[in-house]
Amino acid sequence: MTASKMQLTTALGADFWNDSCDLDELAEACAHGAVGATSNPVIVNQVVDQARATWMPVLADLVRAHPEATEVEIAWRLVEAVAMRAAEILAPVYERTEGRKGRLCVQVNPQFYRSASRMAEHGRALAALAPNLAIKVPATAAGLVAIEELAALGIATNATVSFSVSQAVACAEAVERGLQRARDAGLDVERLRPVVTIMVGRLDDHLQRVAGRERTSVDPGFLHWAGIAVFKKAHRVFTSRPYQSTLLAAAYRHVLHWSELVGEHAVLSMPYTWWTQFNASSVSPSRTLAQPAPPRIVDGLYFHFEDFRRAYDEDGLAPADFAGWGPSRHTLQQFLGGHAGLVERVRAQMLEA
Repeated sequence: MTASKMQLTTALGADFWNDSCDLDELAEACAHGAVGATSNPVIVNQVVDQARATWMPVLADLVRAHPEATEVEIAWRLVEAVAMRAAEILAPVYERTEGRKGRLCVQVNPQFYRSASRMAEHGRALAALAPNLAIKVPATAAGLVAIEELAALGIATNATVSFSVSQAVACAEAVERGLQRARDAGLDVERLRPVVTIMVGRLDDHLQRVAGRERTSVDPGFLHWAGIAVFKKAHRVFTSRPYQSTLLAAAYRHVLHWSELVGEHAVLSMPYTWWTQFNASSVSPSRTLAQPAPPRIVDGLYFHFEDFRRAYDEDGLAPADFAGWGPSRHTLQQFLGGHAGLVERVRAQMLEA
C-alpha cells in the first residue's frame, strides 16, 4: 500500500500527534502513524459535542454518582474519563516504545495559572490516572516552577501557552532542573520525553491582529511565516544543547505549518481536519525543518513588529513577562473561557438530573 502523507512525515523523522482526544479521530490517526495526542477542557467540550451518544451518558452517570460534587468537580471527572479512554488507544504505542512515545497530554486546570503549587498538585493527580499521560502546564513564571516540580517526580510534561524562543528555552531549562533532581533522587527518567510547545499559528494570529490595529505596511504573506521562523530558530537552539525535551508545533492555520516543519527532533500536533487535509493534498513532505525561514521575510517581520522581536530573540522576554504578553494573555483568556464552557455544560446536566 502507498504510504500516507502522515506516514511519510514520520518516516522523515517528525512525530505526528492528533491534536484532540476524540476516540474515533485518535484511532484513525494511530493508523496513519500518530504516536501521541493532546487535550484540554476546550477540546474535551468539543469531543463531547462530537460524540454525544458516547459521553453524555458518562456525564449523566457522573452527576448521579456524585450528588454532592460541584459542577467544577464533575467537569474534571469528565475530563479524566475522556483522558483515560484516549490513553488506552495510545497504550500499545507506549508499550512498544518502552514509554518514549504514546502519551496523551492532559492540561491542568487553567484557573490555576498563577499558582505553581496548585498546578503541580493537579498535575500529580492527573498523572496518576494512567501511566502514559503527560501534563500540560502553561509557560508562565508560575508554570516554570510547576514544570520543574513535576519533572522532579518523573512526570512527563508538555509546556503550553508558548509562542517564543525565550519561553521554549525557559521551559526546557526548567525540565532539565527537574530531571536532575529526579536523577539525584534515584529515579530513572532517561526514557521520559517531555515536550515544549510553540503555538505557531497563534503567534501568526497575534501579529495579524497587531498589523490590523496598527495598520502596519508589511506583506500579508510574511505573517504566515512568523510562527515557522520562531519554531525553526528554537529548534536550532534545542538541537545545539543537551535538552531532553522535544519541541512541539501546534495551532495549525495553513499547509506551511506542516510542510516547513518536517524533520527530526520535532512533534507536529495537528487537528484531525488539518492532517486529513494534508493527507489528501498534493504536497510531498521533505526534511524542511533544518532549513532557515527566508531571510527577507524574517528581516521584514523583525523590522515591523516588536512582538516578533520578542518572540524571535532568545532573550526577548523574561519569565515575569510571559503571562501578560499579548499571545499568552489572549490564549489564557480563551482557555479560561473554554473551561467555563465545559463547567456550564455540566451545570446544565446537573439541573436536569
